[in-house]
Amino acid sequence: MKILFTGGGSGGHIFPIIAISRELKRRCAQKIELSYMGPEDEFSSKLFFKESLKTYFILSGKVRRYFNLKSFFQNIVDFFIKIPLGTIQAFLILFFTAPDLIFSKGGYGSFPAVVAGWCLGIPIIMHESDVAPGLANKILSRFSQTVFVSFPLKETEYFPFQKMIFTGNPIRSDLLKINKEIAQKELSIVSTKPIILILGGSQGSFRINSLIFQILPQLIKKFEIIHQTGYADFERAQENIATFIPKELQNHCHLYPFLNELQLKSGLCLAECVISRAGAGIIFEIAAFKKPSILIPLPESAQNHQVKNAYAYAKSGAGIVIEESNLTPNFFLETVLNLYTFGNFEIMSRAAEKLKLQDATNNIVDYLINYFEKK
Repeated sequence: MKILFTGGGSGGHIFPIIAISRELKRRCAQKIELSYMGPEDEFSSKLFFKESLKTYFILSGKVRRYFNLKSFFQNIVDFFIKIPLGTIQAFLILFFTAPDLIFSKGGYGSFPAVVAGWCLGIPIIMHESDVAPGLANKILSRFSQTVFVSFPLKETEYFPFQKMIFTGNPIRSDLLKINKEIAQKELSIVSTKPIILILGGSQGSFRINSLIFQILPQLIKKFEIIHQTGYADFERAQENIATFIPKELQNHCHLYPFLNELQLKSGLCLAECVISRAGAGIIFEIAAFKKPSILIPLPESAQNHQVKNAYAYAKSGAGIVIEESNLTPNFFLETVLNLYTFGNFEIMSRAAEKLKLQDATNNIVDYLINYFEKK
């Protein structure tokens, strides 16, 4: 069987594809040929190279719904040049490679492959991570015969009920293969203080970083910190530590521009609490480790999906949501300290342990294998 994956360039699209491809390779051995088609970027290029996943990079574009002169001209270029050319590229590649199935993880990067695949009569299956799909997935769902969803059907918006299958969100199974001793060594943990893991998405978050920098001198007194800053903000973070944190405590703050797989699972293994954006990918990874979380949704996310993801997850009691409009340094610091002091982290941890997560990766792989066996 030949499966072509497609999706956007963010970690939320790429990591589930990696999770599914690994499990397919493990279970199908020599009987499967996997590839990926999407927009080229350094992030996905490196990850797919490590996975030995054959890649086809094509042009793609997106519709920007914030209005200024620059976005107006970018939309014209993307809509009238990049998307049509990318669709032609995709059509030619699909015509000559002839995959049996297209698996779309969604996002603007998947648009050319899905449209071209539909024109060629290639079956399309889509996965939606979020409660509220973005514009691309709303359109592309019309070309898909099945839509896998991460949240329960009654919570997922827009898609026809008869097309949806509740699978959960795929996470890399290797993430869970870690113990505390290895994790402590990997991250050079130096104290017995509780650990807070701070994540801002695969590219980091300037605003979350700025918030943390303002309260870090107080946080570092009680906690050891693991902080993924993003590459763009890493130097500012280093300067902040050197300037405002006492030398004897500087090694209690572990800065990373990006957490690789071993570092991420080490941080999730050790964390007393995770502070994070609310992309579906990281929410489900936090949940898999049964960790309390403080979720700060990205207010500009398409269809407000991060806010909806966060509140859907917080119903479990395993996390709390603080929207940026309510966020000040003092309020946030008091929230973290109170949650820890009054035992709320323990209560949230017990709630996380009661979560009944779908085994999304195996659910999807089972479906794909059965699909080909029936053909």
